[in-house]
Amino acid sequence: MDKKIQKVLLLGSGALKIGEAGEFDYSGSQALKALKEEGISTVLINPNIATIQTSEEFADRVYLLPVNADFVERVIEKEKPDGILIGFGGQTALNCGLEIADRCVLKRCGVRALGTPIETIRDTEDRDLFVKRLGEIGVDTPRSQAARSLEEAKNAARQIGYPVMVRIAFALGGLGSGMCKDEADLEERVKKALAYSPQVLVEEYLSGWKEVEYEVMRDESDNCITVCNMENFDPLGIHTGESIVVAPSQTLANADYHRLRELSIRIIRHLKIIGECNIQFALDPDSSSYRVIEVNARLSRSSALASKATGYPLAYIAAKLALGYSLTDLENSVTKNTTACFEPALDYVVVKIPRWDLKKFRIASSHLGSGMKSVGEVMAIGRTFEEALQKAVRMLDIGHDGIVATRAVDLRKAEEMLAQPEPDRIFAIPQAMRSGLSVEQIHKLTHIDQWFLHCISYVVEIEDRLRTYKGGPCPRRLLLEAKRAGFSDRQLGSVLEMDEKVVWKHRQNMGIHPVVRQIDTLAAEYPAQTNYLYLTFNGEENDVQSEGDKSVLLLGSGAYRIGSSVEFDWCCVNASRTLRKLGYRSILLNFNPETVSTDYDICDRLYFDEISLENVLDIYSR
Repeated sequence: MDKKIQKVLLLGSGALKIGEAGEFDYSGSQALKALKEEGISTVLINPNIATIQTSEEFADRVYLLPVNADFVERVIEKEKPDGILIGFGGQTALNCGLEIADRCVLKRCGVRALGTPIETIRDTEDRDLFVKRLGEIGVDTPRSQAARSLEEAKNAARQIGYPVMVRIAFALGGLGSGMCKDEADLEERVKKALAYSPQVLVEEYLSGWKEVEYEVMRDESDNCITVCNMENFDPLGIHTGESIVVAPSQTLANADYHRLRELSIRIIRHLKIIGECNIQFALDPDSSSYRVIEVNARLSRSSALASKATGYPLAYIAAKLALGYSLTDLENSVTKNTTACFEPALDYVVVKIPRWDLKKFRIASSHLGSGMKSVGEVMAIGRTFEEALQKAVRMLDIGHDGIVATRAVDLRKAEEMLAQPEPDRIFAIPQAMRSGLSVEQIHKLTHIDQWFLHCISYVVEIEDRLRTYKGGPCPRRLLLEAKRAGFSDRQLGSVLEMDEKVVWKHRQNMGIHPVVRQIDTLAAEYPAQTNYLYLTFNGEENDVQSEGDKSVLLLGSGAYRIGSSVEFDWCCVNASRTLRKLGYRSILLNFNPETVSTDYDICDRLYFDEISLENVLDIYSR
């Protein structure tokens, strides 16, 4: 560690907004924890009073001020920090950090930007520089041209050929980006974009390509690891924050996985990023072609998801690396006897689904694209894709018990929903299958990989078999198969026309119980000491023993939505801490990957799983 660093200023993300929510409270809180462990004095600028990081025990000084260049400059002049962290507060903090660097505030006040250099951040944010830097190492990016006026954008589109994708530099959550099929579309979008940002990028539209992400870490000694790779269920053209995301990737060939991994490491080394970055690829499913879409040289919503999906504390490690540590210096927080220079191995599947509240707005379009509209997300863990997917659907709390037992949709409506991405498209897929569309036909309409569609078809087929036992006893073998495919007791009750509690008692009598699995990040290769748990019916033995006496089960609030947000994360964290101080074992049940409360060192045991009657009964029975 650099001993000259004694005081550090951390920039938060300000008010919660679409594209910047609780994930930056989580990353900022981990960074503050890492700094305090080193005895470094911390100063935080963040006006969001509902966040954990603005609680008194996290930072030494908290300024509830806007995260903009004017206020940050004044705080720097007053506090005189040795270093500043701008990568833990989303696009808001990043843009603010670039502006104060342009004003020469950092140079004038002798403040060092810790972690990734300012020049590198500019290279990744400025779309023109980004393309040129990756071209230096022969990495493919979409054919594109940067434009600073409408006329430049029109000329670029004519050269590239319609349809084109328009992206905005320095923007949050894909703001203003989207596909333009002709010049009229382009003119409307670019006029709006240039009112927000000085630069747009006009690039080729890669219809039907897969979108794959890698989370990569690098230290000052040039050690690099890929912490997690994730695959979008939806094809390119839908913002990753709007898409169902699966980790680890399920449909990539081994050669494609390792080629993109090698490219990720080559990119992070060439750009000289220190800490963590997210790299987004487009991959042509019909050839070996790829394109690098974006590099985020900061913590993001994807990195929060990757951290919770793997158990690897990305933000905490990134903060340590920013101080000068190497990956080989730091401890693996799971095994306690190996270093942080390891790549997690997952023996489970994670599915993330966004949550929208579009029905609360009269004129909001339900069409999904490259600009974010979702206000929250859920993450489910299972041993199979089917199990994790059905869990995640229920976690959304929008009235669906799974992907099959849904409202009736006729074939014409299903085809419309399949052709145009909307929040309910996942429910239209099984309905379209019931209406006679084949996996191949649905694939042509959606460009969703056929492997995912065959998994959904399997769930539909299980429900069809269950319906033959309406009102009567269901054979144990079929009931177990359904539970392993992610059917809940309530969902089974709906299909079998039985009460949920009757189904629960029925399977208890049959000896069908979930097992508790431990997320160890190493696929059981080394003994793990984590209390990060989930329930699954795909297993025979528990990884941990029962909770014991003086335990309190604390229920979280689930996905962020309008009216229920980060303030309830604050409640859960403080309730858990108070329980531990009073001598109780704190057991937390929640499934929101953006929260501080789902960090496994906040409580004695974390169940990252559904908040449902079934799960509460199963956990309580332990």
